[in-house]
Amino acid sequence: MTGNIANLQKATAARTAAAAARAETALTAMITAGEPVTFRGLAARAGVSLDFLYRNTAIRARIERQRDAQPARPRPGPEAPDQPGSVVRALTAQLADLKRRHREETTALRQALEQAHGENLLLRRQLAASGRGPAPGQ
Repeated sequence: MTGNIANLQKATAARTAAAAARAETALTAMITAGEPVTFRGLAARAGVSLDFLYRNTAIRARIERQRDAQPARPRPGPEAPDQPGSVVRALTAQLADLKRRHREETTALRQALEQAHGENLLLRRQLAASGRGPAPGQ
């Protein structure tokens, strides 16, 4: 039984060392490529969990140092009219307008239909009262 525990501990240590090596390699590659270094980006690139990066003090310190050393990224300004975001906004506004017009037209048509049903019922009652047509509801 003790041999089993020792083997499990060795396997765990090997997995941890492999994950740390992948994280270090990915971090070095991100720095070399000039990519922004973030915990999420490194976790995705190295195939490790965020929890692993935060718990590993050496890697965490390197990430924080690198992140602090990066120049602040400028906030995106207003988009040009041909940018995908502005096209999406324009289409969304157009869709909202079409939905609003559809609701208004549907409401108007329902009211006209209700009025026509009322007039139809009134005419049927008048015919039935004159004796020239079926009784209402038949």
